[in-house]
Amino acid sequence: MMTVVDLNRMLGPLPYDEVASRDPAGLVGELDRLRIDTACVVHTHAVYGDPRDGNASLTQAQGPRLLPVPVLIPGPLGTVGFGDSGLVRLCPREHSWSPTGPHALALAAELARTRTTVLLGWDSVSAAEVHQLAGAQPSLRIVLTGTGYRSLRELAELMDVHEELYVDTSTLAGHLQVEWFAGRYGARRVLFGTGAPVTDDAGPRHQLDRLELPDADIALIAGGNALRLLGADGRP
Repeated sequence: MMTVVDLNRMLGPLPYDEVASRDPAGLVGELDRLRIDTACVVHTHAVYGDPRDGNASLTQAQGPRLLPVPVLIPGPLGTVGFGDSGLVRLCPREHSWSPTGPHALALAAELARTRTTVLLGWDSVSAAEVHQLAGAQPSLRIVLTGTGYRSLRELAELMDVHEELYVDTSTLAGHLQVEWFAGRYGARRVLFGTGAPVTDDAGPRHQLDRLELPDADIALIAGGNALRLLGADGRP
């Protein structure tokens, strides 16, 4: 039985929709429905509001099913520290800061030093910014989320060059797209993620059960890679 870890999920209310994952009980119910063991969660207030408030709200995410993921902003006007979290999210476009500015590069150096993995939405950066950020810190582990078929050429070019770039499955919905990435870069660089509730969770979960890959590769994508990046206890 494979372990399924959703690396890319939100907890909390959405400003434009009523969602079951507005509270921990509702989110755990969704995980049960889709047979997902664990979710790495950012709080919606941290993405759509003030990350300091949203990160504080992650105290609701208690227990082994929900792993809290803080949203960080670099610099003196940003968030302070990130504790011992093995996974963080950066939202430069949403919070109006440059991912290649001096404060961001200093934060990237600290994240690389502590072996902290970064979630970075494809719609929050440009390919050139990803290239500069990954080039400045080659050991920084970046999981690009929400990529989709329109980004495949740019994404493949980046992954050809930067060994510590990874991709989640939230929007890799095209025919055999996950299989293509696993075949070209190895299953170790593909991680199960849904992006829910902003994007669909049932589609990626259904896709996971029907991947045309060896069982060992599917197990890595489903949760093995996430557990490796986070460590057995959720730390690097």
